[in-house]
Amino acid sequence: MHYPAAEPVMQVGYVVADLDAGIQQWVEHTGIGPWTVFRGAKLDGRYAGRDTTVTMDVAMGYTGELQIELMQITSSTPSPYANETGVPKLGPHHIAWITDDLDASVAQARERGLDVLFAAEGPGTKIAYLQSAAEPGVVFEYIQSDGMREMVAHGIEQARTWDGSDPVRVVSPDVPNR
Repeated sequence: MHYPAAEPVMQVGYVVADLDAGIQQWVEHTGIGPWTVFRGAKLDGRYAGRDTTVTMDVAMGYTGELQIELMQITSSTPSPYANETGVPKLGPHHIAWITDDLDASVAQARERGLDVLFAAEGPGTKIAYLQSAAEPGVVFEYIQSDGMREMVAHGIEQARTWDGSDPVRVVSPDVPNR
C-alpha cells in the first residue's frame, strides 16, 4: 500500500557538542536566525527496549519553512543521541514531520518497513524516531505536540523579518518542550 507523505519535511535535527557555539556557527556561516532556545528539555521514553530519560538543551531556527533543530544532549542515559558509551553522536541526526496522530503515523511508517527506534514524551509532546534495518543511520521523526504548528508558524515569521539582532531567544523552562 502506498502512503504518500502528508506534509513536507519540516525539520532537520543536528546534535551539537555546545549549543551556544552551535548557534553562533549557524548564525555566522548561514545567516539563519533568530534561534528559540529551550534549556532543560526532558523526554521520557523507550530506547532499545528499555525505559530512559533524556535531557537536552534545544535551539530552533528557520530557513524558509524548514526548521533547523540543534540539540546539546545533557544526559548520559542510553538514547538515539549517543553511542553505547554515552558519547553524543555529533552531526546530522534526523528529519521530521509534524503529525496530528502519532499512532497512525507510526503505524503507516511500520507498514513501509520502518522500525521504532525511540518513542518518548515530554510536556505536551510525543515523538517517535523510526529507522530501517537496511539504513540504520537514517532517522525519521514524527512529532505530535500541542501548539507545534503555531510555534513553527511564529518561528518562520520571526526568521522572515529578522534584522540580525537578538539572535538567541530563551524560552522559559515551564513552556512545553520541543
